Amino acid sequence: MNILFIHQNFPGQFAHLAPKLAEEVRNQVVALRMTREASMTWRGVRVVSYLPSRSSTPKIHPWAVDFETKTIRAEAAFHACLKLRQEGFQPDVVIAHPGWGESMFVKDVWPDVPLGIYCEFFYHSRGADTGFDPEFPDSGVEEPCRIRLKNANNLLHFDIADAGISPTHWQASTFPEPFRDKITVIHDGINTASVAPNPQATLTLKTTAGERTLSRNDELITFVNRNLEPYRGYHQFLRALPAIQAARPNAHVALVGGNDVSYGARPSGNRTWKEIFLNEVRGQLDLSRVHFLGQIPYPQFLSLLQVSTVHVYLTYPFVLSWSLLESMSAGCAIVASDTAPLKEAIVAGETGRLVDFFSPQQLAAETISLLEDPAERARLGANARAFAIETYDLPTVCLPRQIEWVAELASRRRHHGVLSL
Repeated sequence: MNILFIHQNFPGQFAHLAPKLAEEVRNQVVALRMTREASMTWRGVRVVSYLPSRSSTPKIHPWAVDFETKTIRAEAAFHACLKLRQEGFQPDVVIAHPGWGESMFVKDVWPDVPLGIYCEFFYHSRGADTGFDPEFPDSGVEEPCRIRLKNANNLLHFDIADAGISPTHWQASTFPEPFRDKITVIHDGINTASVAPNPQATLTLKTTAGERTLSRNDELITFVNRNLEPYRGYHQFLRALPAIQAARPNAHVALVGGNDVSYGARPSGNRTWKEIFLNEVRGQLDLSRVHFLGQIPYPQFLSLLQVSTVHVYLTYPFVLSWSLLESMSAGCAIVASDTAPLKEAIVAGETGRLVDFFSPQQLAAETISLLEDPAERARLGANARAFAIETYDLPTVCLPRQIEWVAELASRRRHHGVLSL
């Protein structure tokens, strides 16, 4: 087959699928990526770079900014596809992440080619992330209007996509009918062989007193976000720390995450969410035992999970983080928020413990309870790892199903007699 991937920041969610398809010598795999970097070959995939021809319009209506930006990117990808067609490339199937708009016009280049889209999230003004946290009320009566327009890109893709793939059942459930019936739930996959417990693992931290190396013999509470912000419960975790530190005087806390914003609004003024909530509890903490690691290399992240005594994961009703499933694969004892995305991974009392997102007191109590109970931590960690292997293992579960999904999608064109064999 000839297979085209479209992803603004390729490989993204296709990091395993695209190179696996490229291993088959009869396949030609091409990917479009929006970047200034030169086109290249990556793990057998020809990666073609492109850039938009313009930026967004100054002072455009604020509800229209998102869609205009996606249209500009879609226009650039459209011309990149035209160039591929002029070069003689004819895909048998196109797999795209439509989240930034790039694949909006792909059917105008190849009308008969099946298109599969990565269905990450459909926005709602009620019942999901928006309005979930009363501490951060939405923008007012106009917010549903803005969200409706934000979904315009999704809705236009429903008209052209032949199938969808979503990493979790809850994320798939956010999409409306009738397109929901076209979505197959297959997670991106976790390499559970490499993301595994390691009793010999160590983690070296820089402290005011110099470097300190922690092992499984130490007490370490871990918390991981892409960026430290309310969407992932950073504020609630910080508020739980004074009680945890008071009860566990030898416990260290390691937080991974940058100071920017990945989701939701930025704080007012020249401030970061990290500093706002740290300042709220600063006087109640022993900061010599609280370590902000920033964004760290992946090998260090694995060591962090392998050394973790208790891992905390909190989230609004939103996209489920890979880091939660990686912590399960690493055999962590997990305390997580009782919010919708987690319930298909964390079974209360079996693969972890669930707490009220809005109760730092309950979060502290459950974390302290696990820190005091090595046998329970071992049981929960073993169960979490077993569940990750059975449900999310990359080579034995997820990748084979993804490849089957691509093959079935491509076969739709053959069934219509369009593909020359």
